[in-house]
Amino acid sequence: MLVNRAARSYVAGTQLSDAIRVAQSAEREGMSSTIAYWNDRGEDPEDVHRAYVSTIDRVADAGTRTYLSVKAPALSMSQRLADALATRCRDRGIGLHFDSLGAEKQAPTFDLIERLAPSGVTLGCTLPGRFSRSVNDAERAVAQRLRVRVVKGQWEDPERDIEPRVGFMALIDRLAGRAAHVAVATHDPELAGAAFAKLAAQGTPAELELLFGLPVHRARDVARRWNVPVRLYVPYGHAWLPYALSAARKNPRVLLWILEDVVRGRALRGGNGP
Repeated sequence: MLVNRAARSYVAGTQLSDAIRVAQSAEREGMSSTIAYWNDRGEDPEDVHRAYVSTIDRVADAGTRTYLSVKAPALSMSQRLADALATRCRDRGIGLHFDSLGAEKQAPTFDLIERLAPSGVTLGCTLPGRFSRSVNDAERAVAQRLRVRVVKGQWEDPERDIEPRVGFMALIDRLAGRAAHVAVATHDPELAGAAFAKLAAQGTPAELELLFGLPVHRARDVARRWNVPVRLYVPYGHAWLPYALSAARKNPRVLLWILEDVVRGRALRGGNGP
């Protein structure tokens, strides 16, 4: 089944070398990347921290246009571990981005990010359109001059869940003309085009961010039309979720996009180019 095939290829592999290889392949295809270590449930935060440090050093040594994506809960929201990561990223010239998880994790994650501001590292945050709190978090991101990644959101907001596309565009409206940089993180070509139109009208620096393992061609076509760069989110590790299968259940058009990508060929894992 095509959806299962996409889901199996959602992570680059279990090893950091797998992610580095994908990032280098993406760069040959004209894309930058962000690499994220996906930890096992219950993995010791110190071990997660070591994996993040290894990623920073390997990315810097490889010379790829890559930043590090981390999950603050995997570090147990530890200020000590986050400070060490920020210092390492600053010293190696690597950006540090914080992914989103459940809505209840957003407030402590943003508190952690704001405490890292004096470190001098380039910081980023993720705003899910589904979370009612994201509009206020957008204000914090603007005030801190964070690089913002806007996503529709995988997790429901238990307080007040917002229709993902509506919430996504509400965030784009709030950030346009005000944010330091916006990553439009969607494989939906219509949504990406609408977001880039608003951001371009306000002169906001932007890029398209795509998830490794999901179809890329239609979204990349939109990026070309708007003349914005493309970045690939590359997870590696042991714990992962079948986003492709979930997305296909919610939006049958994803099945068509997967089929088109299989027909046209994908380069990043096997070597034929997205």
